[in-house]
Amino acid sequence: MFESELTDFDADQRLLAMSGTSLVIFTSVGCASCRFAREQLPRLDLVVDQLYWIDAGNNGGLVARYEVFHLPALFVVRDGEFLGRYSRA
Repeated sequence: MFESELTDFDADQRLLAMSGTSLVIFTSVGCASCRFAREQLPRLDLVVDQLYWIDAGNNGGLVARYEVFHLPALFVVRDGEFLGRYSRA
């Protein structure tokens, strides 16, 4: 599984250009749940092609656009199309 960091400057272009299913995860250095997610998500057998990490503290434009209020926040993008927030229902 491919992993990469995204920023306010490159997220839109990179996500639009990606094929397959991507999981976009907003995290923060001071968030214990975020550190756990960063450690465990790559180890899981997820049905995604890419994991993209966004540091919420350094990328306020993306935080505002995705309306991130809680961390970690997970979103699904498939073939450049935003499918929505991932949540347990």
